[in-house]
Amino acid sequence: MKHVLIATSNAGKLRDFAGAAAAYGIAVACIPNFSTLPTVVEDGTTFEENARKKAEEYSLAAPGEVVLADDSGLEIDALNGAPGVHSARYAAEAPHLAEANTDDDDNNARVLRELQDVPLEKRTGRFVCVIVAARDGQALGAFHGKAEGVILDAARGSHGFGYDPLFYFPAIHKTFAELTAEEKAQYSHRGAAFRKFLEWARQGL
Repeated sequence: MKHVLIATSNAGKLRDFAGAAAAYGIAVACIPNFSTLPTVVEDGTTFEENARKKAEEYSLAAPGEVVLADDSGLEIDALNGAPGVHSARYAAEAPHLAEANTDDDDNNARVLRELQDVPLEKRTGRFVCVIVAARDGQALGAFHGKAEGVILDAARGSHGFGYDPLFYFPAIHKTFAELTAEEKAQYSHRGAAFRKFLEWARQGL
């Protein structure tokens, strides 16, 4: 396998995937003309449901190719697992009904408001990622990754995207927004899930 197609137009996700794939000598690219494809509605109740739906539908646009789609988000213990599957739309008045993603800064601001009275030791949470690989409309496998951390009370770092500036990873004493794409791939939920896909692919994709 020399390359893999990713069903996303999110530049941050593409950087994450490229960072994880580099060590394996695999090129990462967006599906050709991805922006012209009908948007797949992410109405699943789990990360895996959403990732599977996207992978199966978008793979039809690239016949014969292995297409990866992921769904990922932040689960905060003090918020009973929120924002969860609604992470990308959390700033919306009703995230479960929102049809479009909301601004990263607005999403972060809502999390900070909701955690403002929560002490640091209780601000635990995790990034979760599920990647589904599909070809010609059929899912081939699902791959899960997690990263455990703490949600800070102020942003740190200028790299990354989404909740990365708030997500402090104790093992390296940095937020995900303070890491390069290659460093982030070592520790992140998306990097962990992608490595599982690559190991699986090595064994006979």
